[in-house]
Amino acid sequence: MTITSEEELERLKAIGRICAIARDTMASALEPGMTTRELDDIGRKVLDDHGARSAPEVTYQFPGATCISVNEEVAHGIPGSRVINAGDLVNIDVSAEKDGIFADTGASYIVPPGATRRLEKLCSDGKKAMWSGIRAVRTGGRMADIGDAIGKFAGTNGYTLIRNLASHGIGHGLHDEPGEIPTWPDRSERRRIGEGLVFTVEPFLSLGGRMAEEKSMDDPWTLVSVPPAPCVQYEHTIVATRRGAVVVTLAA
Repeated sequence: MTITSEEELERLKAIGRICAIARDTMASALEPGMTTRELDDIGRKVLDDHGARSAPEVTYQFPGATCISVNEEVAHGIPGSRVINAGDLVNIDVSAEKDGIFADTGASYIVPPGATRRLEKLCSDGKKAMWSGIRAVRTGGRMADIGDAIGKFAGTNGYTLIRNLASHGIGHGLHDEPGEIPTWPDRSERRRIGEGLVFTVEPFLSLGGRMAEEKSMDDPWTLVSVPPAPCVQYEHTIVATRRGAVVVTLAA
């Protein structure tokens, strides 16, 4: 999607804020003993209360309002009976639609108490990796600058990146033009960033993981790291401008 009017921008900001509120409300509710379904119900209520619809449900008939991935799971975890424990690494990914416009956001959290320094640093650096990519966004700039910036941060700090889960265009649909955008260095990426282009920036930073694959034949949704390793994802929906990226998935 490319923003063509102030009215479109306001609709994008509105659904972006709703997604952010759902993400943050779910994160605040995280506690040992709750199930991922109970956590998903909290996110669903926020979306319902704001007149928004779950994007994965309406687009792909995903069996949940949000994606909740725990420990070995990298992305697209199905909410269900899994019990969340202290010290677990939980990713919350919220995407939704309102008034014909979609937004997407995500973040990883360690359930207190019991956080290890290793995972705390991974989470802290996961945010930094995302922001390094966001800072590389500028109208007329190279799309490859995003992956180059994230790759430089990851390499300098001893991390790997999951290389088959990319950022993506968003707006008129959950996955919109310009399609997938690599969040790792990719010499084949030669596109330029257009004014008003809307897309996500969402690196998957890992302590050794390089790819994501299906968890099991019985679960076509949930993805795990290959090789097995802790992984975090942080994601914002942004609009490209001449002055840089405008982030729309902030709660305030």
